[in-house]
Amino acid sequence: MATHVLNVLHMLLPAGEEFFVRVFKKTLPLIKDDQLRLDVQGFIGQEAMHSQAHSGVVDHFDAQGVDVTAFTNQIRWLFEKLLGESPRRSPRRQYSWLLEQVSFIAAIEHYTAVMGEWILNSPQLDAVGADPVMLDMLRWHGAEEVEHKAVAFDTMKHLRAGYWRQVRAQLTVTPVMLLLWIRGVRFMYSVDPYLPPGTKPRWRDYFKAARRGLVPGLPRLLRVVGHYYKPGFHPSQLGGLGAAVDYLAVSPAARASH
Repeated sequence: MATHVLNVLHMLLPAGEEFFVRVFKKTLPLIKDDQLRLDVQGFIGQEAMHSQAHSGVVDHFDAQGVDVTAFTNQIRWLFEKLLGESPRRSPRRQYSWLLEQVSFIAAIEHYTAVMGEWILNSPQLDAVGADPVMLDMLRWHGAEEVEHKAVAFDTMKHLRAGYWRQVRAQLTVTPVMLLLWIRGVRFMYSVDPYLPPGTKPRWRDYFKAARRGLVPGLPRLLRVVGHYYKPGFHPSQLGGLGAAVDYLAVSPAARASH
């Protein structure tokens, strides 16, 4: 269960992060603050690198006889078609849609920051013998998500997206992410050649893994995500930055990315 919960990340992130890069490249000419522009440029570079790394894991799945194309094609459709561009929109509508896209990304980035903080503080994964290379890649990615956790949010506010747009985006993103994660785990169970045919994931297996610290627990996730709805919330109020900086200093994946 824990393995496939984490494996879903590798299927969701390549198309998602390519979408982040496309959207934030469009925000650069609109940003008037020099520091924020530098932060966005750094964000674009990190997300592009993450997308390539997770695409490599998907290729590894394929080499092991696990074909995830059916699921990743659905994710690509979501980000490229449903959340993509429509050239027939008027300039005013295009700008409004850009604000919506940035708001969706800020909401998603709240989740990735929470997940990043969790995986940086999950020694139980080492204790059960998780693949050290895969674990390092996830922690490197998680550390950088914690490091740039405020960039999308700050961009959203800089472009004058209001509180209700912020809330509406998170109200949309939360159920969609939960549904995609459930679908992803079910899909991985269906194509895993090492599981007996017909094996299905069970909620009790998830809660057992959460109690052991092998996956994020739902109560904590919901509690932290709830902060996003508070007026005056800012991602800097989340913790984990010190652990993220410390991990990036020693991570083999982080060194290789540079």
